[in-house]
Amino acid sequence: MSAPAIDLARIPRHVAVIMDGNGRWAKARGLPRILGHQAGVKTVRTVCETARELGVGVLTLYAFSVENWKRPEEETSALMGLLNEYLRRELLTMMKNEIRLGVVGDLAGLPEDVQKQLNSVIEETRGNNKMLLNLALNYGGRAEIVQAVQKIAREVKAGRLNPEQIDEETINHSLYTAGQPDPDLLIRTSGEMRVSNFLLWQISYAEIYITQKLWPDFTRDDLIKAIAEYQKRDRRFGASE
Repeated sequence: MSAPAIDLARIPRHVAVIMDGNGRWAKARGLPRILGHQAGVKTVRTVCETARELGVGVLTLYAFSVENWKRPEEETSALMGLLNEYLRRELLTMMKNEIRLGVVGDLAGLPEDVQKQLNSVIEETRGNNKMLLNLALNYGGRAEIVQAVQKIAREVKAGRLNPEQIDEETINHSLYTAGQPDPDLLIRTSGEMRVSNFLLWQISYAEIYITQKLWPDFTRDDLIKAIAEYQKRDRRFGASE
């Protein structure tokens, strides 16, 4: 089945994706989990290129959560290695497509070599302006809100902010995504019906799209299908019909 037609004038500004199902994809094929993650990296490339082509302004991919450190060390080390390899290999593609790299999450909590590679690519791509690719790494939505509250509390303690002046914008500017539009569309693969501590503040009014496809099987047409479904919805942001 071909991809549905979409209105290129109504592409979501910000698409966020919970990339789920790499392990199950590998298990179903009798393969080690790391091969599922490797297959998932190929899907990242496809989704990034498609989003850029369609005119998505910000693409945020949930790559590694704070909870993922609970996995076996062998798996987390392999994931960090894959991340380093991806960053090295995809830099030229990012430059060619004018994609800027960003990170949401606690960068300082990542291995030193990963931090160095991330910072290098972030600096190299700083001038690109066609799409922002956010990798959510060592990320947790609750942890993000906690650090935002701490940041605001320090401003109050220093006398630079009156508590009565704290509003939604104050919090927005204290998050990892400061200055970015909130996600219009949240996609989750693998059929799970939860948000998994992802962008809890930012997805308040996001349209949610769930697909049964496992992440390594998610294609260009699947992204277009998700955007087509988004375009069918009436976004009222709490207003009456």
